[in-house]
Amino acid sequence: MSRAAQDAEFRFNRMMNSRMKIRVVQKQIQALPADAVIVNLFEGADMPTGAAGAVDAALGATDGIPGDGAISRLIRLGDFTGKHNEVAVLYTNGLIPSPRVILVGLGRKEHLTLDRVRQASGVAARKARDLGCRRVAGVVHGGGMSGLDARAAAQAVVEGALLATYQFREFKSDGAAQARNIDDFTLVEFNLSRIQAVSRGAREGELIAGGVNTARTLINRPPNHLNPAALAAWCEEMAARAHIGCTVYNEREIAENRMGGLLAVAQGSANAPRFVILDSKPDGRGQPLVFVGKGVTFDTGGISLKDPAGMENMKADMGGAAAVIGALQAIGELELPGRAIGLVPLVENMPGGQAFRPSDVITMMNGTTVEIISTDAEGRLILADALHYAKRYEPRGVVDLATLTGASVIALGEGVAASLFSNSEPWAELILRSARHCGERLWRMPLYNEYGEKLKSDVADIRNTAARNAGVGISAWFLKRFVETERNKEAYRWAHIDMASMMFNTDTKGYQPRGAMGYGVRTLVELARSQE
Repeated sequence: MSRAAQDAEFRFNRMMNSRMKIRVVQKQIQALPADAVIVNLFEGADMPTGAAGAVDAALGATDGIPGDGAISRLIRLGDFTGKHNEVAVLYTNGLIPSPRVILVGLGRKEHLTLDRVRQASGVAARKARDLGCRRVAGVVHGGGMSGLDARAAAQAVVEGALLATYQFREFKSDGAAQARNIDDFTLVEFNLSRIQAVSRGAREGELIAGGVNTARTLINRPPNHLNPAALAAWCEEMAARAHIGCTVYNEREIAENRMGGLLAVAQGSANAPRFVILDSKPDGRGQPLVFVGKGVTFDTGGISLKDPAGMENMKADMGGAAAVIGALQAIGELELPGRAIGLVPLVENMPGGQAFRPSDVITMMNGTTVEIISTDAEGRLILADALHYAKRYEPRGVVDLATLTGASVIALGEGVAASLFSNSEPWAELILRSARHCGERLWRMPLYNEYGEKLKSDVADIRNTAARNAGVGISAWFLKRFVETERNKEAYRWAHIDMASMMFNTDTKGYQPRGAMGYGVRTLVELARSQE
């Protein structure tokens, strides 16, 4: 690695280690010293209750009239309605230890979900950060009389705070020093019987959000600092911290495994490919879940060159790999009992003198020959080799994630949802349920036989793409070809997530700041948890 890359790696590690400290205490929030305390209100409420009611009473008028506190007056004046993600700031004038109260709206009580809790926590925490607050305390939104599970609600609150306040400043000349950060976030629970559940949920939220922010940082990094070798080296460092296994195949070992897809895509680049295997149980015991992530660290389209307009976003073409890496980090740190494996093929797709060409025929790891129609349909080639490699684990189920097609963006809308394909109804439903639980939108798409017909080739077993129409289904069918075998048409339960529409967030909202979204990490972790 060059000196510049080493320096960037140092800055990267420094940024990743500057995490917000999370604490849980059993106390009344109005008695807690902090730069700001966060409480909530439901839409339509005519007076505050619970923690907000206690704060309101502490901020009451001097004559002590019930319901005449600062929050009650705000409601009565119509200046705060409790609409979802609405935020107001009150100044306490020394009546409680905290100089500020941040009031956040939860929306209608009957519409409350864990993701709405996550969003409300995020907008309130970001407001506190933007005000320069370093010590912040908040309640478990929805964890009391609202009916949400205390552990799950605490997890959502912590996730929201950590995800919303994420910043990528690694390459800013003023670095982290000038960034506003919340140093200490205290989750306050007055009910002693819920402290254990809240503490556990807070810890889980911290680790899962850490995995998402890892994925975000990897995606946000520029490609001259995150080529395949640099990302593989980072995986080794992460694995050591998370106490999981990590094996990295270099170009020679990839060739020895006859991974023709990886070799073909990488051959136009000066940066050699890597194949990373992450294993949450390095002793090798247990039938695993296998997650496969597309890792094209930069995609020019190769000889089939992309339009230069917007090509800078192609540093995110390793978003699937980032999701798998972030998920395995969280799974390792959570010490989940089941085994999970991450397979991460890493390449750079460049139009060099040695680049593969349209009309080339390559031989994949499973022996299938593929006629290249477009070198910009490269992600499916590296995923196909990884999906075949996964068979050696006899997995309980496999999920691959990829920023694979523009067709998925057109079908579902940018920043709205990712598409899901699967050869198993029960497996698809488990994944959809996991996505719904954590608030990551996913929409089931069909795998019609007609898609396979379009991939027939006159000179090879199959082509790597076909006409532009039905591109999202054709790409999924191509991958399915490498899941199946001639003897067993469904070699394992498999699902493909095309997350091309979920790379970047263009506007800050909820717990998503501008920049990389880190999509997919929470769904994979929830899937692993649900399988226990």
